[in-house]
Amino acid sequence: MADFISEWWSTAIAVITGISILACGVLLWSQSKVKVKIGTDGKPLPAETTGHVWDESLMEQNNPLPKWWMWLFYLTIVYSVGYLIVYPGMGSYKGTFAWSQEGAYEKEMKEGEAQYGPLFNQYLNTDVKQVAVDPKAREIGQRLFLNSCAQCHGSDAQGGKGYPNLTDTDWLYGGAPETIKLTLQEGRNGQMPPMGAALGTEDDVKNVANYVLSLSGAAHDPIKAALGKGKFGVCAACHGADGKGNQALGAPNLTDKVWLYGGGIDNIMETINKGRANQMPAHKTILTDAKIHLLTAYVWGMSNSGKTAVTESEATALKQIASTPVAAEVEVVPASK
Repeated sequence: MADFISEWWSTAIAVITGISILACGVLLWSQSKVKVKIGTDGKPLPAETTGHVWDESLMEQNNPLPKWWMWLFYLTIVYSVGYLIVYPGMGSYKGTFAWSQEGAYEKEMKEGEAQYGPLFNQYLNTDVKQVAVDPKAREIGQRLFLNSCAQCHGSDAQGGKGYPNLTDTDWLYGGAPETIKLTLQEGRNGQMPPMGAALGTEDDVKNVANYVLSLSGAAHDPIKAALGKGKFGVCAACHGADGKGNQALGAPNLTDKVWLYGGGIDNIMETINKGRANQMPAHKTILTDAKIHLLTAYVWGMSNSGKTAVTESEATALKQIASTPVAAEVEVVPASK
């Protein structure tokens, strides 16, 4: 790949671009020499044809271009030369304006931050759980979620195969506000290595898969599950001897009925044999701290809806409480409880 970013390619592109523009000019100049032929009677002679004939009588004539059309082409050449002087287009030459896509993006982001930053920053120093019950903050968080997270987790945040559901209480790395914020900031890189060879034969894999199903009370073959229990020790290093997982490693809890890739016997065997690799990208270089704070509150609120189902009057009261020195010690309990 180094050959494609060497200075030679930059020079080649500049030369090809220059020759192409020059060739267009020469072609136009050559065509401007073509004149309409005039007969001895002073009238234009019938135009020559290119030899192309369609439908017996439809012929392509070889008339010279109209002057206005030709000058329009000349103007495009002049425009292209001017464009390549002020903007990048001739290899590595940056143009007199030194414009770049990255620079334009950064400028727009700065302008947007200056205009909308205060809207996000007003919540930055407020506790995540308090932000989660603020109706206005939830609306902002929802829009941030749709822009940055819905592509993988879905607009309803219920995920899909290989993408976690964010509306339940099952968490790979933990559902505390600080953990969710860390996930958003730094991302996650979940890896389950292929374990089929470590377990032994394909029958061993099927036995362990049945044991895994038994942990959550799902339909399984009890005889095969009993045979697979001993082999499960290979998996216990990450998922624990009781199969309840390890959030420090992102190892799923196998005793509930929540499955990231499906809970059927075939899906579990595929996971054991082939392993799984999941990556959640870091957003700290994409979103500001204030936006991540709001997004954390929105995600936490979706899986704690029972704690955040408050009325408008309760939300107003919470804002007043948040302004007092003892706000951090106050817990708002929903009316439903």
